[in-house]
Amino acid sequence: MNPKYITSISELDNLVGLTPKAREMMETVTELFPFRANDYYLSLIDWKDGHDPLRRIVVPDSCELKTGGSADPSCEKDYTKKPGLQHKYGQTGVLLLTDVCGGICRFCFRKRLFMSCERETMRDVSENIGYIREHKEITNVLVTGGDPLTLETRHLGKILRELREIEHVNIIRIGSKMLAYNPYRILNDPNLLDVLSRLSTPEKRIYLMAHFNHPRELTEVTIQAAEALRKAGVIVVNQTPILNGINNEPETLTMLFRRLSFAGISPYYVFQCRPTIGNQFFQVPLEQSYEVLQKSWETCSGLAKRARFIMSHATGKIEMVGKTAGHVFMRYHQSADPAQIGKFMIFQSNPVARWFDDYRHHSTEPGDLLPVKKPKMQWLF
Repeated sequence: MNPKYITSISELDNLVGLTPKAREMMETVTELFPFRANDYYLSLIDWKDGHDPLRRIVVPDSCELKTGGSADPSCEKDYTKKPGLQHKYGQTGVLLLTDVCGGICRFCFRKRLFMSCERETMRDVSENIGYIREHKEITNVLVTGGDPLTLETRHLGKILRELREIEHVNIIRIGSKMLAYNPYRILNDPNLLDVLSRLSTPEKRIYLMAHFNHPRELTEVTIQAAEALRKAGVIVVNQTPILNGINNEPETLTMLFRRLSFAGISPYYVFQCRPTIGNQFFQVPLEQSYEVLQKSWETCSGLAKRARFIMSHATGKIEMVGKTAGHVFMRYHQSADPAQIGKFMIFQSNPVARWFDDYRHHSTEPGDLLPVKKPKMQWLF
């Protein structure tokens, strides 16, 4: 099977049949936020259910037009060293190879790539690879976009080979939702699997950072594609944001984590949905997200709950590690400022907070710890 890509609402209407009202609404949304999907993924949607979670992932909704949010909530522009190259954390380089995806997630945090005429991705990455070669502190490189697996295998393979030739680059990561959107991209291309098998070595692995948001995306053909990658020596892990109406029920996340771990796909990060323009509809209050995640883990094995709950903030990756009735506890899992890594922070609870700044703006000084009295030791008999 070779899925057919669909990029207009008229094509979607021809495929599934939309009401005139729904078609008009979707066309209005796509004037701002483009639409892209394929017939394989669309076939997984229950079109009789207006709240189908896979529909919410990829089909335009008028709720996206609510005001608020930023085009660049993590301030990626501040860490862009060259067009298409970001260097925020010392050991990690990020290459934006394309502004095309297998499907456009409605909650995408980098949707500015699809909206703007100003290109941030680069097809010719020779200068960017030169930068990585010169910066020996970079031990791992994330190739992303867009989705690198939309590129021709010949072009992607050339970039991966050049990266593998850099001695200090030990890990190459490919950020891709193609396993969910179009697993046939992997199964139907033996050249891709051959390239990956030669470049993912026992000493220096290639990782595929998959994006499964809902357990129904893990189809039989998807599992076959993930197994083909495993046999090629690629390690597949998963990351997902918590998304309103998609996976913000504990039972849904439990099933997702279980199915991933059963298939040998390690949960890696669970993200708080970023406050990107058009994303307010998908955001769940932070403390609610944390509680949903903790509840989802109650019946999961340790292998299924290895992910960290993270906000990809402008200053770094901030992990929420706990909460009480009155306080929340966070730490810098990673930071643009190395001195901040591991910093522990305590804030007063804010049940409506959706992002780190909602706590910082209620502090005397951003990021300050609240005073906490040293507890008295109690003996339990």
